[in-house]
Amino acid sequence: MKKEQGHKAIYITSLEPRAGKLMVTLGMMELISREISKVGFFRPVIRSEQDPDNDLNLILTRYNIDISYDDAHVFTVDEVQALGAQGRFKEIVQTILEKYSRIQKDHDFMIIEGFESSGISSGFDVDVNINIAKNLGAGLIGVISGKGQHFKEIVEEVRITEDTISEEGCFHLATIVNRVDPGCVERLQNAFKADSKTSPPVYVIPEIKELSSPTVGEIMEGLQCKFIYGEKDSLNRIATQFKVAAMTLDNYLSYIENGDLIITPGDREDIVVGTLSTIFSKAFPNIAGILLTGGLVPGRRVRQLMDGMRKRAIPIIGVDSDTFTAAMDASQVRPLIRPDIPKKVELALGIFEARVDIYEIKKRLNISASEIVTPLMFEFRLFEWAKKEKKRIVLPESYDERILKAAEILRTRDVVDITMIGKRDEVLERASVLGVELPDVEIVDHASSPLLPQFVEQFYELRRHKGITKDAAKDAMLDINYFGTMMVYNDLVDGMVSGAAHATQDVLRPAFQIIKTKPGVLIASSVFFMCLPTQVKVFGDCAVNPDPNAQELAAIAISSADTAAAFGIEPIVAMLSYSTGTSGKGKDVEKVVEAVKIAKRLRPDLLIEGPLQYDAAVDMDVAKKKAPGSKVAGRATVLIFPDLNTGNNTYKAVQRSSNAVAIGPVIQGLKKPVNDLSRGCKVEDVSNTVAITAIQAMQQ
Repeated sequence: MKKEQGHKAIYITSLEPRAGKLMVTLGMMELISREISKVGFFRPVIRSEQDPDNDLNLILTRYNIDISYDDAHVFTVDEVQALGAQGRFKEIVQTILEKYSRIQKDHDFMIIEGFESSGISSGFDVDVNINIAKNLGAGLIGVISGKGQHFKEIVEEVRITEDTISEEGCFHLATIVNRVDPGCVERLQNAFKADSKTSPPVYVIPEIKELSSPTVGEIMEGLQCKFIYGEKDSLNRIATQFKVAAMTLDNYLSYIENGDLIITPGDREDIVVGTLSTIFSKAFPNIAGILLTGGLVPGRRVRQLMDGMRKRAIPIIGVDSDTFTAAMDASQVRPLIRPDIPKKVELALGIFEARVDIYEIKKRLNISASEIVTPLMFEFRLFEWAKKEKKRIVLPESYDERILKAAEILRTRDVVDITMIGKRDEVLERASVLGVELPDVEIVDHASSPLLPQFVEQFYELRRHKGITKDAAKDAMLDINYFGTMMVYNDLVDGMVSGAAHATQDVLRPAFQIIKTKPGVLIASSVFFMCLPTQVKVFGDCAVNPDPNAQELAAIAISSADTAAAFGIEPIVAMLSYSTGTSGKGKDVEKVVEAVKIAKRLRPDLLIEGPLQYDAAVDMDVAKKKAPGSKVAGRATVLIFPDLNTGNNTYKAVQRSSNAVAIGPVIQGLKKPVNDLSRGCKVEDVSNTVAITAIQAMQQ
């Protein structure tokens, strides 16, 4: 953040119980973290010292904030209300301000989350939150619950909120009306847009059943249940409603719906077996789980039957209480957006980004992007860039857990459209076991696709000069990576990401044979985005070409510079060697010297120098000694290694020794984007690579 802008802060508070302010806090953290390198979080008042505060834990963990849990809060709700009852309001604010000031000075921006009104002393709670915001010099976002309220009631409450905040002299950044009946959302939003009297913007967010419903795991925890059957991953399935099964099996089955938690006595073996059988039938919905009551479990033979089932998608938990009590207790479990339920986090962010004008918020805050770019900032920006022009990406490895989970995140955040390859029923079954929902994801069975004959003929024509036969072409198209690549070739999708379960050559060979390189590009190559603590550098080639000659090395440098520019990184290119300038001799140095000449001749617009040693390329003090007067030395953002051995070892050494985040390899130089994943990749690696692929597709 630029120094002249001064310190900035946002205070987010709900103005009534259960308004859903954590969604807003997450959304604002995501927005600010894309632009500013050091964002702090402060929650002056938490619910209790006995139970860890969920909001505080989630934000500190997800955004890697360098503030301890104890430093990030001051009081509990009970302490604030007790001090307020004694008329010691000034003491509350002073104590908060003292602790806030100690952590604020180390951060460029602060996001502060107020405490939620208890409903018992809501007027006092609202006043305290507004006054804390004012004394901390923070812009205020007020969050109102629209649940159960009519159009006129919500409009009136927004007006009262505006007047209250205005009277206190706070900078009112925005009002967010959350949990609104979906049928009323657009009417409300249009009314607030049309009303010129509304100074701060008002955003309307619908009630999302999945966010206001607990997971089976939360119910298990809240009721202190035993885990009886299924996969532990399936405990993250969301129970959107409860059904007590007291009828005969035939009658009961006509009532079940998607997301049901079935509550039934543990000795109702017919209900248990019948419910488990629904996962084998296309005619029945996908329930969340089963809660067995009375401390009972099915008999030995039935348990043996259950254990032998191939599909274990439905979790079963058990509780000692009777059915009525269990149903009442389950309905009282408070659903949370928790760090261990990433599905809810991504859903909350997707809804926030869809309904809140983040550019208007940035304008009102007068935020400009920091010159420092942290790994977190770069990763967050990838989604933002990819959303600008929504692309369709094919993911062939549809049975891999990481691919399925990433696909759900990308769908929920509305980053790209997804196509997967595989048998639809089997893909959705695997997703169901994982608690992953993919309702609008296209799934193509390549083995029975009507596209198969066309693809076989096309591939035969492309490779017949290499002696391929029709039968060999068909065999190739039955490979998911070849089929996915042919979808890219035919513009049915905009790019492909694979490699979580395949070797690099299995992913890239089809791309080189079918898509091929861009006109004028001599060779396809790769780069890694190396996200260092305060900036992102581009390393190439670290994954594809073992020993490029001078011409190929020049082509790699040009492609890498173009890739850097496409992702907002100013390309300052250093061609690396064991020698800086004329300090060393030998064919390896001469190759780099020649590559620099070729690159400059082909692209005189680029800033390219070499040979440079790594330290001279990135360290200004070393650069002044080894390469005085150089325009690249000490400032390089794109580093081109002379061979794969050097590049691969260097990127891994930098990654491990400096805790850098390495995103890649990103394949460059192809006519259309195809990218390879590491077989050790994580879910976030898949998501980032898909976003990168979509951004590359925009540049084609």
